[in-house]
This record gives sequence, C-alpha cells and structure tokens, in this order.
Amino acid sequence: MVTNLMIEIYDTTLRDGTQREGISLSGVDKIRIARKLDDLGVAFIEGGWPGSNPKDAEFFERAHDIQWKHALVTAFGSTCRVKAGPDDDANIKALLDSLAPVCTVVGKTWTLHVTEVLRTSLDDNLRIIEQSLGYLKEQKRRVIYDAEHFFDGYKSDPAYALETLRAAARGGAETLVLCDTNGGSMPWEISEIVRTVKEAINHPLGIHVHNDGECAVANTIIAIREGAVQAQGTINGYGERCGNANLCAVIPDLELKMGVPCLPEGHLSLLFDVANFVAEVANLSPDDHMAFVGKSAFAHKGGIHVAAMRRSVLSYQHVDPALVGNQMRVVVSELSGRGNLLSKAEEYGLGTINAEEVAGVLNEIKALESQGFSFEAAEASVALMLKRHQADYTAPFEMIDFSAIVEHRQGRGMFAEATVKVCVKGEIFHTAADGDGPVNALDTALRKALMVYYPEINTFHLDDYKVRILNGDAGTAASTRVLIDTVSDGKRWSTVGASTNIIEASWRALADSVEYGLLLSNS
Repeated sequence: MVTNLMIEIYDTTLRDGTQREGISLSGVDKIRIARKLDDLGVAFIEGGWPGSNPKDAEFFERAHDIQWKHALVTAFGSTCRVKAGPDDDANIKALLDSLAPVCTVVGKTWTLHVTEVLRTSLDDNLRIIEQSLGYLKEQKRRVIYDAEHFFDGYKSDPAYALETLRAAARGGAETLVLCDTNGGSMPWEISEIVRTVKEAINHPLGIHVHNDGECAVANTIIAIREGAVQAQGTINGYGERCGNANLCAVIPDLELKMGVPCLPEGHLSLLFDVANFVAEVANLSPDDHMAFVGKSAFAHKGGIHVAAMRRSVLSYQHVDPALVGNQMRVVVSELSGRGNLLSKAEEYGLGTINAEEVAGVLNEIKALESQGFSFEAAEASVALMLKRHQADYTAPFEMIDFSAIVEHRQGRGMFAEATVKVCVKGEIFHTAADGDGPVNALDTALRKALMVYYPEINTFHLDDYKVRILNGDAGTAASTRVLIDTVSDGKRWSTVGASTNIIEASWRALADSVEYGLLLSNS
C-alpha cells in the first residue's frame, strides 16, 4: 500500500549526520546547510540536540531569527530522567529553550535498553515517554516521537514495543517514527513489522533507519509502501557508523519511481547541487558513484553503451539526469568506441570530424592507455587529440627542447632550474626560469616563452597536481601518471601525461594544459 498523501521529508543531517566520523560542523556551517535544505523544500530540519553542546544551542539561537520558506526547524532530545518528571528536567528545558516549533523526543522501545541501559522498570519507561511528550505538548510544541531500536525491540517483545508507541500517542506525538537504530533489519522484516504496527495502531508512522546492512534506502522505501508518511534520513547518507538512509536516493526514488511527492513541485532538480554543497561544507569529497547525484551516476564509458545512447538516451539511463539536476557524461578510455569520441567532439564544440580522424584518435588513445595514460579524468587532453587530427588545426606553439635540473647548493639548499625552447608563430624562444621544483620551473619558463604572443596565459592557474605510481613493483623505475587541473576565469580543465620519467610525464600534462587553455581563450 502506498499513501496518497505527500510524504514528509525529515532531514537529520545536522544532528544524526554529524555523528559520522570525520564530520564537524560549526554553528555557521549548520545554518548554511539548513538554508540549502529549506530551499530544497524538506518538511523538517533537525538542527541538533540543544542540551548536548554549545554549537547546537548556537544553531537554534540563529535559526530562530530566520524566516524559513518550507521547513520547520526541529530540536532533538530524550525523554526525562527515570524516577523523575519532565517539569524540572534539564534536557526537556533545553528543548523548550531552543524555541524550536517542533521537538523530536527519542525513547526506549527495546526491553533490553529499558532494563539494562536505563535500569528502570518497563512501566516507568512508559510513564516517562507519555509525560515527556505531554509536557512539551502543554508548552505549545509540536512533538514527534522517535521509537529508538523499534525493530529490535519488536522482535524481542512485540507487545511491549507497541505499548511504547501507545504511550507516545497518548502524550501527543503527531508522528510515531519507527527506528532501526542498529541498521541490521532486512527489507522483508521492515515490511512485515510496519504493516503489523499500522494495523494495530491507528496513528501516522515515520521511518528512521541506519545503513549497517546496506539496506537503509530499501528499508525506507518499503516502509513508505506499507503506509509510513514520514521519511527520516540525511543528505549523502552521512551518519554514525555506516550512515543513515540517504535522502539523495530516497527522495528521487519516491518521486520518480513511486510517483509519491515529497518536495514542492520543481524542487527535485536542486538535489545535485544540495548534495555537493553539503559535502563541500562538511569538507568531504563527494562520492562520484552515488546514485542520482554522483558525478558518475550518468557517465557512460563502454563504446557499445555510448553508441546506443547516441540513438536513444533511454537505452542506458533509468531516468533523465536533469530531473535531479545532474547531467549525462561520456567518458573516453581504451574501452571507447567511435560514439564516445563523436560525443566529445560535440561537447567541446569541435565541429564535424570524419571517420578517419575518429579512427586515428581512437587508436592513439588505446596505444597511450596501454602505456599508462588514463583519459577518463583528463578530457582536455582528449579534446586536444581530436583537434590535432583535424587538417585545419595549427597548434599555438611547438615544443623543441626542454631540460630541468634539481640540485643542492650550499647556502641556498634545494634548487630547480628549467630551460625551454619553443616555436611560436615561426619564431624561436629559448627561456630559462627558477622554480620551487622542476615542474614549477618548467611552467615558469614556458610562460616566459609564450607571453609575447599569448598574454592571456597569465590567467591560467595550476589548481591541482596529482601523481600516481602505476607499477610500484618496479621501484624507482616505475611508470608515473601525472594529472594536472588548471583554472581560468571560472573554467576548469584537466590534462594527463605518463612516462617512466616523472618530468616527461609532467611536461606532457603541462603542455597540454597550456595549449588547451589557449584554445579556450581563442574560441
């Protein structure tokens, strides 16, 4: 069964997501992410646990002064202490002091946790659930109840697990959220238990699952199919241990696969941007292979695949990438076919290339990749190969000779110097330069030689320089691959070189970088 209602998306990136090892967000970071989530159109943004640390308290103080367009800011906390009441409980007070319009309260469902962790009676646990939620409700707060370890608790003692939900409902919870806190339940277990709970308790249900069995998204989707009306999770699946249900998969699965709305109309296309923004603020590299929002989610490498895609974009894509704000990409490698290169030529605006030119470039790529080159992440080098095979293309410069030396000089320490001889528009330039290292010296010497005719080279900035050893068993004689990223006026391109000599590999990538930049400048 699938509900006809719009599913509420409850984002807990700022609370549960920050429990991931390696994530630490400042109060300002959390506000920036919250604004993005609000733009996306989620229903609830769980800002943190205001009673646990100063940063979360700061977030709620800042959030109170912001006019949110779509989301309700939610504060998270636990039930009051055992053998006590909520009216003088520090945690309950912190929830109220946060001024959040919605409070999410977590309580114990599993008898093991009641008796061994809380060390109280089963009846007292029911009391503190009902009274904690009831007190917050009396203080004019909307209340959501997170039934911690619900599925483990249900498997252990179904009757008691249901009684905890009834206690929360009596206390005024608007939604009873069933939590797979240890993340080990299987989809068929989630399906059966959610269906049983829905039959036993006539109350709106939510789902909150962790990913320890790699089933969090599937478990969330199956719970919605069984009638849950709220899906909790995090952007990019961040969370403790193996993470939480990844909203970047849950949301498009609901909207595109099940036809169940969960965001304002037209907002799904913001998902790619939100996923990458959150990764950037969290100082984590985006997962390129993540479904829907990964850079490689709609990347096509195999020649047969690309040939089919050129005839029908539906042939190897399950959805239109634009629906989630992503885009289709064609990757060039030794596995490529003619279609890959034709697509690249179109992408880079290189005009029409004939069959002979395509065959020549394809053979060159296959030969170079057998020597250690990799063109998947160096698309500018591919574009240059295509241009160089066109009869009317004239390279902006031709390298004649280069040399680079590195030595230690007394009183000065390590020293690098390079000389470059290039031909530019029929004129020979022979320049030398010092540098912090041999690659920097070569870069500086080449720029000196080209400045006379190409002053725009001053806008080219080397942004990244990666070196990979390809056959480490060869020791210092190993082949080396160099990847260079260059930026200029908001544009970014990548080039590659490979050789058993790291200087030669670097020069190849560096020369391609400059040539492609000049091609861009004059296009």
